[in-house]
Amino acid sequence: MKIAMVGSGYVGLVSGACFADFGHEVVCIDKDPAKIDSLKAGIMPIYEPGLAELVASNVKAERLSFTTDLAEGIDGAGAIFIAVGTPSRRGDGHADLSFVYAVAQEIGENLKQPAVIVTKSTVPVGTGDEVERILAEANPGVRFAVASNPEFLREGAAIPDFKRPDRIVIGTEDDWARGVMNEVYRPLFLNKAPILFTSRRSSELIKYAANAFLAVKITFINEMADLCEKVGADVQDVSRGIGMDGRIGSKFLHAGPGYGGSCFPKDTLALLKTAEDYEAPTRIVEAVVKVNDSRKRAMGRKVIEALGGPDAARGKKVALLGLTFKPNTDDMRDAPSIAIALALDDAGVEVAGYDPEGMDLAAPLMPNVAMKPDAYAAIEGADAVVIVTEWDAFRALDLDRVKKLARQPILVDLRNIYAPADVRAKGFAYSSIGRP
Repeated sequence: MKIAMVGSGYVGLVSGACFADFGHEVVCIDKDPAKIDSLKAGIMPIYEPGLAELVASNVKAERLSFTTDLAEGIDGAGAIFIAVGTPSRRGDGHADLSFVYAVAQEIGENLKQPAVIVTKSTVPVGTGDEVERILAEANPGVRFAVASNPEFLREGAAIPDFKRPDRIVIGTEDDWARGVMNEVYRPLFLNKAPILFTSRRSSELIKYAANAFLAVKITFINEMADLCEKVGADVQDVSRGIGMDGRIGSKFLHAGPGYGGSCFPKDTLALLKTAEDYEAPTRIVEAVVKVNDSRKRAMGRKVIEALGGPDAARGKKVALLGLTFKPNTDDMRDAPSIAIALALDDAGVEVAGYDPEGMDLAAPLMPNVAMKPDAYAAIEGADAVVIVTEWDAFRALDLDRVKKLARQPILVDLRNIYAPADVRAKGFAYSSIGRP
């Protein structure tokens, strides 16, 4: 089947490359000529493990191509995916659907054959209804159906998530659309990937509800970590103890500096706004958003306390290791490191930073942070070393070398990747999250 993927950002590019790898003919479409030229040259706009190789192999096999011409790209496609951005709208926090609706309008004006139009973008409940209205008004003479097919990709593990999903959610009440979508995902039947067909509105809500629930789990264990520090308990033991309960599960119960990235911050906010509009407020999610926002800056205060308090911290230097919101990505959106660096800068602390992949995107967001070429260059002369993102490269630092390079042997581990006894045995003052 020919598939058109409108939008060649994170979701569109990963999805398009994976569909092509399944054997479909895929055309990725984007309005940005520079992005399309880069993709044609094999240059990826994002960092995602394995993506460049997957794109290259499918381009070589002539199953994957790129264009800026939407009319050309959708010609002959049986399924047309809308995978453009839905950022938080300035002023009210609602999801900005202007890109989605503009694409729907352009598809309607250029559609020549029957096709299923699929919203892959994360959109609020009812968006599919408006997309359907736009298409019908723009082109009443062509058969089409609108379906919802939310993505559940983790940055840093997007390709295995797409190819071995927990579930595939498809929202449509149209039997023909169900048949087309079954054909799109038929290659995954071999892996027995469960496909859940729902109403379109249920599908749209599933994505937001899933991300909100995961955000709740992250925030819950972070609050338990704070309590552990007060009562002398170990949050890692608490996490294991509750995670072994099958009703709870162990995932997303790792204490840290708060969630960030492209999904959780904007999706929880969009869910809040949708709930308000429908007069069904989600108080738990509302509390989660507030707690997470305050936690990031609180991690800056934690570092300041490790330096001896506000007065002692002024004029000292801190090395931040890991700037992206999570490892194996270059995504800096709502990364905790930004708030931590601001808190340190406000306290008069000099900050040096290093990240294996996020330096280019981090630099303009953190103008007062001196970007260094490697971890040890950032550590040189530092009064405290702070692990902000748990990249593998930071899990086995040469602590003897760190101690020689740093001005003071202070390690603040905001991801709990080191054993306290091992670090303290090297002569470090060690601070972590939720551990004695």
